[in-house]
Amino acid sequence: MIAEQRFALGDKAHADGVRLLSFDELDSTNEEARRRVLEEGEHGPLWIVAGRQSRGRGRLGREWLSVPGNLHASLILSDGVAPERAPQLGFVAGVAIVEALRALCPGETGFALKWPNDILLDRAKLGGVLLEGLALSAGDERQPASGVVVVGIGVNCSAAPEGLAYPAAALTTLGARAPSAQTLFRTLSDRFCEALKLWAAGSGFAEIRRRWLEAAAGLGETVHVLLAQGEEIEGRFETIDASGRLVIAVGAARRAIDAGDVALAHRAAFAPTGQDSRL
Repeated sequence: MIAEQRFALGDKAHADGVRLLSFDELDSTNEEARRRVLEEGEHGPLWIVAGRQSRGRGRLGREWLSVPGNLHASLILSDGVAPERAPQLGFVAGVAIVEALRALCPGETGFALKWPNDILLDRAKLGGVLLEGLALSAGDERQPASGVVVVGIGVNCSAAPEGLAYPAAALTTLGARAPSAQTLFRTLSDRFCEALKLWAAGSGFAEIRRRWLEAAAGLGETVHVLLAQGEEIEGRFETIDASGRLVIAVGAARRAIDAGDVALAHRAAFAPTGQDSRL
């Protein structure tokens, strides 16, 4: 069911031709985006926002806990998104989210980014980003398939999930100055347009990387990384490289990591859980 005036785009996003579909409830904003791309040929830019999700999901198939009052949104993009550069959009999204939060909560210093896709408030998880790439047939075997990326974003605005293996936070801990999901989305839609222009389809990733590192949590600290194959390593978080890989110092060596889960403080953050606080 499409919601009446639940969410609205910012002025910059509207001027840039971004569109919006707002729903009271969906199974998942990313799933709705997939349907519109694969069944209707949607190329975006189009935001899909829902007041509640019944089957939200996160990285690696984890369940996403969707609480009314939190932000559940997905952006469909295609123009200028080369497949090899599409993963950089996770960093674009992170920069846009943090800059929107800081603009709405001046003086608040607790907002930070955790590699690869988490948003933090005072070192507790506030939200996350989920990227999904979709290949579309060109309809002509002589032409290459075009790519579409869905950028899913979830932020705990009204409440944080409980019973997780790591701390979680919600914007309501900021008191009266905490923005609502609607207010955050309006500002985020504008900041995302600005970040996309800065990124410039990848040619401006160096500036996105610089801004991401300025907001990075754990930079210079010892972190624990759980790799997809089950290997766990410990090292000092040095930087992210020009491809967005996590670079850590392990003894006298440096290691670049393409994918994994990062714990800033202790291994307990890797404890199995059936729930996740990602979109």
